[in-house]
Amino acid sequence: MQTSTDIGELRGILDRFRRQGATIGFVPTMGNLHAGHISLIEQSVKQCDFTVASIFVNPLQFAAGEDFDTYPRTLADDQIKLAEAGCDLLFTPTAEQLYPRGLEAHTKVIVPEVTRHHCGAHRAGHFDGVSTVVSILLNIVQPTVAFFGEKDFQQVAVIRKLVADLLLPVKIVSGATMREADGLAMSSRNQYLSAEHRPMAAGLYQTLQHIAGRISAGEKNFLQLQTEGLAELAQKGFRTEYLNIVRADTLEVASERDGDIVVLVAARLGQTRLIDNIRITRSHDKPFQG
Repeated sequence: MQTSTDIGELRGILDRFRRQGATIGFVPTMGNLHAGHISLIEQSVKQCDFTVASIFVNPLQFAAGEDFDTYPRTLADDQIKLAEAGCDLLFTPTAEQLYPRGLEAHTKVIVPEVTRHHCGAHRAGHFDGVSTVVSILLNIVQPTVAFFGEKDFQQVAVIRKLVADLLLPVKIVSGATMREADGLAMSSRNQYLSAEHRPMAAGLYQTLQHIAGRISAGEKNFLQLQTEGLAELAQKGFRTEYLNIVRADTLEVASERDGDIVVLVAARLGQTRLIDNIRITRSHDKPFQG
């Protein structure tokens, strides 16, 4: 696996493969890779002729007081994992390369509507930073397919809208959330959890499963389910930012007639912020039971 820090060098390498008719898969990350990231690399290796990963801790998507300075950076270990998974090229740009005029002066890409609620309501400017850096990286790499994890369900929705609205010639593929043995969604931030909080963290997905089971069984009072879910998380020691039952396509409030639903949650244990989701698909010919 080759590692490149230079935009011109990267484009030259990819242009040679593109002229040969190769399909290019791209997996953008912030590093500190876990099995969820590697599963995306493996999808790309299977589906594409040439796989590119990027590692860039994007300052534009961190608000003041968040963990940009302490976000784990493990490049040497990440290179080993990527090479073992079959990645062909790793791109590791600097902030000065991607934002040469500085963060404040740089053009921002803003995706409306789908960013209004959920994490967008609790992390001011976060998705503007995500959509801006993804736009830059997609422009640099110009992949055939780009792969993103479903753990951050809202982020995938933002990127899909970005690509559709800007008519970008790239297919977006989402990969299923990878979980620890107890159900905790894999995340680079899980290492922030204390020894006390780590076993408690599994309760987040347990609550999502409980809600999903009740919806699948026919319950349709989503507001009550949300209220009871918040109470359940509080009993388990979480400080919940939001717990929302929404349509999977628009991320707007779900109704009893919707067949494709996702439950989104963000909650804290101590200082660690965790996000997760669970999706429930119901056929329209099987109405909810009252």
